[in-house]
Amino acid sequence: METSSKGLLTQVTQFWNLLDDLAESDPEGYEKFIQQQLKEGKQLCADPEPQLCLQTRILKPKEKILFINLCQWTRIPAPQSATHPVPLTVGKPEDTTETSDAYTVIDVAYNPDVLQAAEKNQVKKNQLIQMAMKCIEEQFQFTLSHSYHITKFRIKGSIQRMKQNLMGIQTDSIDLREKMRRELTLGQIRSSTMSNPDHFPQLLLRKDQVSGKAVCLIEEISSTEIQVEIKIPAYELKIVHDHNEKPLKTELKVELPGINSVSLCDLSVSEDDLLIEVSEKYRLHLNLPKPIDTEMTTAKFIKENSTLIITMPLV
Repeated sequence: METSSKGLLTQVTQFWNLLDDLAESDPEGYEKFIQQQLKEGKQLCADPEPQLCLQTRILKPKEKILFINLCQWTRIPAPQSATHPVPLTVGKPEDTTETSDAYTVIDVAYNPDVLQAAEKNQVKKNQLIQMAMKCIEEQFQFTLSHSYHITKFRIKGSIQRMKQNLMGIQTDSIDLREKMRRELTLGQIRSSTMSNPDHFPQLLLRKDQVSGKAVCLIEEISSTEIQVEIKIPAYELKIVHDHNEKPLKTELKVELPGINSVSLCDLSVSEDDLLIEVSEKYRLHLNLPKPIDTEMTTAKFIKENSTLIITMPLV
């Protein structure tokens, strides 16, 4: 133990000597190096922040309401390009009971740039949501409903609980100082030449090591999955009145080019909203203008022009 401590002390002393030499021979390079370490250190210490909350259902192994908190976190690396996988971290499921309502909460974190790029693009946002749901299914052997809605609140549960959940995964069983010590080698510092001041040793965690105890804590989904374009189909929504201008029913016509069977359509209707999904092709979620009678709602599919017609009597 004493020999190991002396060896470590020798390495640290040599490291500081090398930094002193760098400061004297290349002050600009030294300044750039220090600023880079401060920037990465700030990112490493940043907390995850809630972005939006989804509500869906766990179907198997036991049916239960599921809330998914989508968070942004600078610890999660951004994809290297549009064709590279998108990294994300999935927290542990937490079961909660409020009065008689039981539900599960799972926190999922993306790089802030990823979420911001999808903020004004419904297709990209849906892709990120579907990716998160698929990761949850694979990681915890759940079967989820693919119908969801975005809640009015940004997070389910407390922010402190979410931080402890995600950050606990990142630091579980690994001491950060020990990880930094493993990353710091004299060989890395010596390989930095004065002719190339942009090449500096990485003292902090590399991007491929930002997850905690295992690589699987940052799930990478194949880039081919996020390139599937899920479209919002063309539609017409109207309220049909009787001869006295009394509203009778809501009628929705949806054009689904390329679809030749109603069996390919997944339709969910509640009193005040409607969701139509066709796997990897279309998704349409609408808030209905007036409450409808779900038991009397009917749907028919016209093959000739690939049109789905849904008739919803008003309550």
